[in-house]
Amino acid sequence: MSSDDNTPPPPTSPARSSPNILITGTPGTGKTTAAGMVADAVGLELVTVGDLIKQRNLHDGYDEEFDTYWLNEDKVVDEMEEMMAGGGMCIDFHTCGFFPERWFDLVVVLRADTKNVYDRLERRGYKQNKIDENVECEIMQVVADDARESYKAEIIMELSSNTLDEMEDNVEKIAAFVSEFRRSHQ
Repeated sequence: MSSDDNTPPPPTSPARSSPNILITGTPGTGKTTAAGMVADAVGLELVTVGDLIKQRNLHDGYDEEFDTYWLNEDKVVDEMEEMMAGGGMCIDFHTCGFFPERWFDLVVVLRADTKNVYDRLERRGYKQNKIDENVECEIMQVVADDARESYKAEIIMELSSNTLDEMEDNVEKIAAFVSEFRRSHQ
């Protein structure tokens, strides 16, 4: 733009004073538990995307074989765009690559031993094919790879989530990030 151009610059969104955090991982790694603990500990608004998809019909139907909804990524992004703009959100979802990179200040990928994933999903009453698929996804690091391909390495935190002690340690690590973010964005 030349110095004599009086065109105003495009509007920019206000800087966030509180971060947006995505907590992701294979089903059974403890995302929902961790996200709830983090949101409570640091005062972020919790959004469980799976619930949002069902409540607001952000899907393209139901897959009987895997007992799940067919995600409509565009509908989800459109629905969440405004809520993400102001910051202060803790997002819980089992996949991450379709979310815009600009939304998140921290992406937490939870990992768990496959025996824990299996046992947790079995306790939830998942069908065997769905348990097997999710255990395989954890073995192959599908969600972790998706995060690495979709977000800058410096905003990704990969954490083990096998025990209550690990979950509590994870909350402390994320809370420390939130505190530092808020301090540096006042």
